[in-house]
Amino acid sequence: MMFDKRVAVVMPAYNAARTLEATVAAIPAGVVDDLILVDDASSDETAAVAARMGLFSIVHPDNRGYGGNQKTCYRAALDRGADIVVMLHPDLQYDPRLIPAMASLIALGRYDVVLGTRMSGRGPLHGGMPLYKFVANRLLTRFENALTGRRLSEYHTGYRAYSREALEAIPFERNDDGFIFDNQFLVQAIHAGLEIGEVGCPAHYPPEASSIQLGPALRYGVGVLETAVRYRLHCSGLLRAAFLEEEPQ
Repeated sequence: MMFDKRVAVVMPAYNAARTLEATVAAIPAGVVDDLILVDDASSDETAAVAARMGLFSIVHPDNRGYGGNQKTCYRAALDRGADIVVMLHPDLQYDPRLIPAMASLIALGRYDVVLGTRMSGRGPLHGGMPLYKFVANRLLTRFENALTGRRLSEYHTGYRAYSREALEAIPFERNDDGFIFDNQFLVQAIHAGLEIGEVGCPAHYPPEASSIQLGPALRYGVGVLETAVRYRLHCSGLLRAAFLEEEPQ
């Protein structure tokens, strides 16, 4: 418990057998109340490793995509009573030791959403981020800030923490099942007026880390541009976007 808040860590996993144990071992003791792993039909021993570790696990019989995996993660965390939910990739790309910092900002009521940004400190290039990804990240983030009116350092990190209230307010089930899910969720949070904070998270790209391939990366970039434009059109009343509509009461 953190300030009487139940903290859950959800891990959307795909072929994470080699890094799962090391990821969990790096989580600070005494902070997390619930560990949830969702295996998205991995072809390796991810499910077996999770079972041996005694993790609460859900295994998709078929691959549902990165966004589809997160939908299962968040539903499970809410069903199991989480007050704060931290998404941690089980591939060691993001430092689990930052979980207390991210969760505490939500537990104290300062933010509804906290992002682990890779754009602080010595920068992502020092941590091994490929140059083309860095350039794309910077250009897309600048475009999104211009259209949303925010000043976030990046929109594309996969390290995130959410309050229960944020997850209940955001209609994330309407989002895409692919990589654009994260971006849509963040735009939904902005549209809902949620407070978004950032914590510096040094970039780390070990050989085992998962990485989006060129084709999906290009589609993701187009999706990011489309999401930002749809947000601006929706807010201007020119074209409604279903994923931004309020949930019926």
